Amino acid sequence: MSEKIIPVNGNGNGPDKHHGKVSTMYESWFLEYASYVILERAVPYLDDGLKPVQRRVLHSMWELEDGRYNKVANVIGHTMKYHPHGDVSIGDAMVQMGQKNLLIDTQGNWGNIHTGDSAAAFRYIEARLSKFALEVVFNPKTSIWQSSYDGRNKEPITLPVKFPLVLAHGVEGIAVGLACKILPHNFCELIEASIDAIKGKKVDLVPDFASGGVADFSKYNEGLRGGRIRVRAVIEKSSKKSLVIREIPFGTTTSSVIDSILAANDKGKIKVKKVEDNTSSSVEIVIHLHPDSSEDIDKTVEALYAFTACEVSISPNSCVIVDGKPLFLSVNEMLKLSALNTQELLRRELQIRLAELEEDWHFSSLEKIFIEKRIYRNIEECETWEEVIDSIHKGLKPYKKKFFREITDEDVARLTEIKIKRISKFDSFKADEHIKGVDEEMLSVRHDLENIKTYAVNYFKNLLKKYGKGKERRTQIDEFEAIVASKVVINNAKLYVNRAEGFIGKGLKKDDFVCDCSDIDDIITITADGKLMVSRISEKAFVGKDIIQVNVFRKDEEENIVYNLVYLDGPKGAVMMKRFKVGGITRDKAYDLTKGTPGSKVLFLELSSPEEGPTVIVKLKPKPKLRNLESVIHFGSQLIKARGAQGNVITKFPILKVLPATLDQEKLLRKKQPELFEPAPKQDRSQTSLEL
Repeated sequence: MSEKIIPVNGNGNGPDKHHGKVSTMYESWFLEYASYVILERAVPYLDDGLKPVQRRVLHSMWELEDGRYNKVANVIGHTMKYHPHGDVSIGDAMVQMGQKNLLIDTQGNWGNIHTGDSAAAFRYIEARLSKFALEVVFNPKTSIWQSSYDGRNKEPITLPVKFPLVLAHGVEGIAVGLACKILPHNFCELIEASIDAIKGKKVDLVPDFASGGVADFSKYNEGLRGGRIRVRAVIEKSSKKSLVIREIPFGTTTSSVIDSILAANDKGKIKVKKVEDNTSSSVEIVIHLHPDSSEDIDKTVEALYAFTACEVSISPNSCVIVDGKPLFLSVNEMLKLSALNTQELLRRELQIRLAELEEDWHFSSLEKIFIEKRIYRNIEECETWEEVIDSIHKGLKPYKKKFFREITDEDVARLTEIKIKRISKFDSFKADEHIKGVDEEMLSVRHDLENIKTYAVNYFKNLLKKYGKGKERRTQIDEFEAIVASKVVINNAKLYVNRAEGFIGKGLKKDDFVCDCSDIDDIITITADGKLMVSRISEKAFVGKDIIQVNVFRKDEEENIVYNLVYLDGPKGAVMMKRFKVGGITRDKAYDLTKGTPGSKVLFLELSSPEEGPTVIVKLKPKPKLRNLESVIHFGSQLIKARGAQGNVITKFPILKVLPATLDQEKLLRKKQPELFEPAPKQDRSQTSLEL
């Protein structure tokens, strides 16, 4: 079937001479839209570390810069000359940059990163560029310019930022089919790492958050996809029944942390009497515990990490625009590229400065010769402009070898513009001093160009000295184990069982009570036909009739639990025995502990430690010529095998029953038959976890 052809034109009304397939149009439009969102809205450029809206805000502030504060509303209005997406996006971007406390010097209520409170209305708050921004971010001489969206103004393609701003600020954005999440890093560490990068040393950066906290960066993966960091709040013990949160994880607020604590309390994960938020300039969340709570306070802290926003997991995804394309680069690679870019910008600034100095020296020397040698008198009798130019050229000809370049007609024209007043007050000594100063500065600039690495290193050291105070690391670096939720959750439920009907759950209050548990526990059950199942606790669940074993299942504790089992393999089969550990399981899957023969039946089941085991007496049915009607089995002398092992044959004769030996019986047996109680030979314990 052929595709439908639709006539299109510029306004969508009526046919047009151009025709196209719908699929082709959508492909083109989607790619253009995706490209626009990636390049112009969501992902920062590596060169200056800014998204377009941030760059336009800073450029507008630079144009308005006069040392005084400007109303944010005024800055937003000015930025709209460059940014076509409305005042809200501009204002939000400006507030976010202002809260970073790096590029923008703020005045008024700019919100609170700890509480999540928003800034005041834009007509009330004020801002100006910080001294750091003025020194590091702007230089019209090294900027490359382009027309604004309406063609009326010029804006920089990227700002000549001489600092790894993308890593200092951090950035998050979602584009079409692409996401970016670069975490903020410490100001001082970035400068020190930039110095190391210029020197060719290895760098290894980890994030630092303004909200502080404690973070495990062992799986940071240099900020690339697949990495993950865990950040915890700083929780202090104020008293036996109260805790205080002093710092919160990155990406949370005091409100979200408190909400998560109250939600965990409502679900019974923790017991909290009251939560107070005393946060102002610093975080202070006071958690009052129940006076009658018997829970250990350390366990409560771990429960806060396990069930609330006191611990968060963050997955970075470092993506930047390089040469007009999105690239996934590690933070260490971005730092190296940024340091080299800063070095190149410094080189260009020095080259521009050297050219300016050479031009200054050139004209100052021309002016000195022009006045001191009275060459200006030669033009008094000239009648045309051409004669004036030629006359001055002839007067300067004996001195041309002193100059760096040829003396042009433009140079001569500038000499003619010197006013008589300046000529009459010309001070030869001052002129010589000025030229000497220019000479010395040119020598210094040439030296810096020849030693550009040293110059770049000194530049970063100067930044650290001027602006590093008060920007020390806030987030503590540590490694901590993952908290097992089942170990720290309080017992907020009760487990009941209906053994005959095969139901378990916390809602069967009329049936047999088993134990206290939590609502996130797993329950292990074994039925009389030899089926084992592990399932998450619920109000009521069917696991199989004739339940003979039911308890809370904790995987980490199962290593020290051995199941001692005797079963009948079908109605007329042999009596088997096995000793095993449960090992790895899949929840809600039924496992056969027998051979799986229909009609199999569990005759004996008891749990013990790996070092010990029960003693059982197997009594056989009387039968002609069958003299020994009793067998004694001590499980402690048997090897521990995998859960799926079939076991060993005890007897193939019909049996009456299997009885556990009493203490007196076991003592007597140990005296008469000590060989039965010899311990099992040592084995590779890892083999017990294999499923056959």
